[in-house]
Amino acid sequence: MNQQVLEWIGYSASVIIALSMTMSSIVKFRWINLTGALMFSIYGFLIGAWPVGILNGFIVLTDAYYLFQIYSKKEVFEILEVRPENRYLMRFLDFHQKDIHRFFPGFVYTPTENTVSFLILRNMAIAGVFIAQRNETKALEVELDYVLPEYRDFKNGKFVYYWLSQKFTETGYTRVWAKACNKSHKKYLQHLGFTESGGNHFLKILE
Repeated sequence: MNQQVLEWIGYSASVIIALSMTMSSIVKFRWINLTGALMFSIYGFLIGAWPVGILNGFIVLTDAYYLFQIYSKKEVFEILEVRPENRYLMRFLDFHQKDIHRFFPGFVYTPTENTVSFLILRNMAIAGVFIAQRNETKALEVELDYVLPEYRDFKNGKFVYYWLSQKFTETGYTRVWAKACNKSHKKYLQHLGFTESGGNHFLKILE
């Protein structure tokens, strides 16, 4: 194989592995690290560097094993409804304020009598928080749907909106409005079945 091609394989593998180290999501880290290690393993065998090829091959198998564990593991989700003035909720929002503002710029928690607030539990660990307002047209307006970085794999969102369907449709609430402030949040909403309705606003019908 051309020497220049080999060098590019090595450089690309290095960049991909370095990129994986910046991932806060465990799932993203495993997938990207697996890709980089696989390229490094191929590179090592092609240049005759057997220790490099074997070591990175082992990393590929390790990442694949943990990804299998992640995707096959049965997780328990729960919703813990809390009062709007709950002290743990207030502390959680304050502690994660900087990351929250990445996805919800300008978010300020100002609860009212129409506020819906709950914590999302995943295997009894706090994975995120959901805050919405009931409006006069029997719709929920999402103010915050925040998930901790290590749990950003859409499972939380799917459970939350399934729970909302079970909880609120029987009382006449069949619509949820949300506003996307960046591309990743827009992708998240579309993945959960929201449809764009203009001005970065998205609508989901609860069924």
